[in-house]
Amino acid sequence: MERLAGRRIISRCPVLAFAAMNKWSLFFAALGLAMVLEGVPYLISPAAVRRYLEMIQRTGDAALRGMGFALIVLGLWVTYVATR
Repeated sequence: MERLAGRRIISRCPVLAFAAMNKWSLFFAALGLAMVLEGVPYLISPAAVRRYLEMIQRTGDAALRGMGFALIVLGLWVTYVATR
């Protein structure tokens, strides 16, 4: 019987391959995924992105800071839940 940590089993199972990634590989995989997700709106609808950016310019600093804080807290919570 093959060992669970053997290369052949890990290469066949995406979940085990993901678990075997080192921290830097995981960081760069997450960074790459963030880049993909950030690029999708520009590819799908550049005009909507322009309208959204114009709306952001009209939004006050306090509202933007509040949204930023909420996103940071949500991101930390998702990271905590995912790595628990």
